[in-house]
Amino acid sequence: MIGDDVVFASVRDLGQMLRRRRISSVELTEAYLSRLETIGPRLGAVVTVTRDLAVAQARKADHELAVPRRYRGPLHGIPFGAKDLLATKGIPTTWGAEPYRDQVFDYDATVIERLREAGAVLLGKLAMVELAGGMGYNNPDASFTGPGRSPWNPDHWSGGSSSGSGASTAAGLVAFAIGSETSGSIMTPSTNCGLSGLRPTYGLVSRHGAMALCWTLDKLGPMCRTADDCGLVLSAIAGKDPADPTTGAGDFDYPVRGARAGGPRRRFRIGVVKNATERAQPEVKENFRRSLDVLRSFAKLDEDVEFPDFPWSAAVGIIVDAEGASAFRDLIESGGTRKLRAAADRVGGYPAIMTLAVDYLEAMRARVPMRAALDALLSRYDALVTPTRLGVAPPIGYDFDKPPSPSPSPSPPPSPSPERPAPPATIPAGNLVGIPALCVPNGFGQHGLPTSLQLIGRAFSEATLIAIADRYQQATDWHKKRPALG
Repeated sequence: MIGDDVVFASVRDLGQMLRRRRISSVELTEAYLSRLETIGPRLGAVVTVTRDLAVAQARKADHELAVPRRYRGPLHGIPFGAKDLLATKGIPTTWGAEPYRDQVFDYDATVIERLREAGAVLLGKLAMVELAGGMGYNNPDASFTGPGRSPWNPDHWSGGSSSGSGASTAAGLVAFAIGSETSGSIMTPSTNCGLSGLRPTYGLVSRHGAMALCWTLDKLGPMCRTADDCGLVLSAIAGKDPADPTTGAGDFDYPVRGARAGGPRRRFRIGVVKNATERAQPEVKENFRRSLDVLRSFAKLDEDVEFPDFPWSAAVGIIVDAEGASAFRDLIESGGTRKLRAAADRVGGYPAIMTLAVDYLEAMRARVPMRAALDALLSRYDALVTPTRLGVAPPIGYDFDKPPSPSPSPSPPPSPSPERPAPPATIPAGNLVGIPALCVPNGFGQHGLPTSLQLIGRAFSEATLIAIADRYQQATDWHKKRPALG
């Protein structure tokens, strides 16, 4: 009988159990399938459970693991879930949206292929915000599977658009999951669900077979319990793919046995972004302060680092509107958006499709000086650090465009002004210029919900970010906490 200590174990530890024959992949797969089928619907986290495929892949993995020379690596026999924008041959790929509910492809996305080659076991397709949020949803209830719910408090959102990937991993329904990010869709659910989430450098992971929302911003990445696990998964899915011309020639090498990330232990240099906790909830501020104390034990921190002043969020918004409207032009012009669940999504495509070409081109041109300025800053550090989000997950039913009320205190947070600037838009900035970020849990806030910090690095610095985060997690135990699931 496989218990919670196993289903909540890290990928690295599960791999060791499988290699030592302490558990079998079939046993592990059956345990996760049972949880995915019973808990998954309660969290709005699952679309399709691939039970027959999973058991068959697990049996194959057990046979291969019995023969040392057939060992495929650290993911061999490990069950996972995939965000439902990744094509899976013969299995519905719904993009979280009613108009595509019966959509089936006759091929697998490259990421699915690579995980299968690594011996991983596909448990199912996980829920997501419809069309990855491309129509501008403003409420957690934005998928035909219903709102994604945080396993820490089901009255609150698991985050979007990789809602099911976040909830399923955090609730012990899968060992890890694949999510996607255009402007925060790995970082947000990883934070809301208390996970380690990695947004890779643009072009490091093939997007062939993934739903396109924004060709120049979309990225696929792992959502796991630990930063170390993110490295193991990324090493399996990264690398050049002839089917995706945006991928480069490089792979991502990561230690699969023995030494942990980063090789020799060294002292890092980390920049703390100025005003990073401006307007944050009190618990987010306090958890971030304590995180900095931990980081100081193995890194030199430079305080109050000025983030380049550009209209990051505005530029991302224009590009997502233009490219998203192009990707879903037929759906918008045919009136198919009327079938979407969220009220805002039913009309959001119409203003997006009217985005002016001159505005899009100006935003694209602005990326050049933005990228140069941010890279110049990052060249001085191993990473920048900020809170990932300024508040905990909002409640189900909350409209995102309403004024925030992040604290139970009677006074609302101050509005941005020249004297009290809003915190830098680090998530849009990193996505705009295609650089990696890694978030890890760093405590809890209101309503028993997780908070997190994020590390941001130069292009292709994933190994360094993982090494820093792994050191942080060796000194803390937030990543070991488990939600109480009734």
